[in-house]
Amino acid sequence: MEKIASFTVNHLDLMPGVYVSRQDKVGAETITTFDLRMTAPNREPVMNTAEMHTIEHLGATFLRNDPEYKDRIIYFGPMGCRTGFYLLVAGDLTSKEIAPLVTRMFEFIKDYDGEIPGAAAKDCGNYLDQNLPMANFLAKRYLDNALYNIKEDRLVYPE
Repeated sequence: MEKIASFTVNHLDLMPGVYVSRQDKVGAETITTFDLRMTAPNREPVMNTAEMHTIEHLGATFLRNDPEYKDRIIYFGPMGCRTGFYLLVAGDLTSKEIAPLVTRMFEFIKDYDGEIPGAAAKDCGNYLDQNLPMANFLAKRYLDNALYNIKEDRLVYPE
């Protein structure tokens, strides 16, 4: 079998950032998959499931309510390796174009202090696995370490 595109990225050099993982044509539409890498793979601890779950709930809620992008959001969810998230958006977009939306989303998560949307037994299959304080902390860390003043090397995969 051929190696899939995400397994060809050199994870030894990958740093926290916002990267175009792939672009796919679905009919006439382009779907852009973004790699929202929050930790340096294989060099920093991975995120725990509870805080990732909280980031997923808050991020998906934010994105699907964003006035500009809500109708273009296809998916937002965690990577299996627990080093970041995938964001799928309808449109032929660049990392630089999506970075302001990602920054707004993580500012929302950093500052969020309330009931986690969808964190109820009737709404979620694992509603107790949540950690808002750590989600706030990790959002701030991602903003400070990658999103604020993001440079070109954090927008394009290393070779």
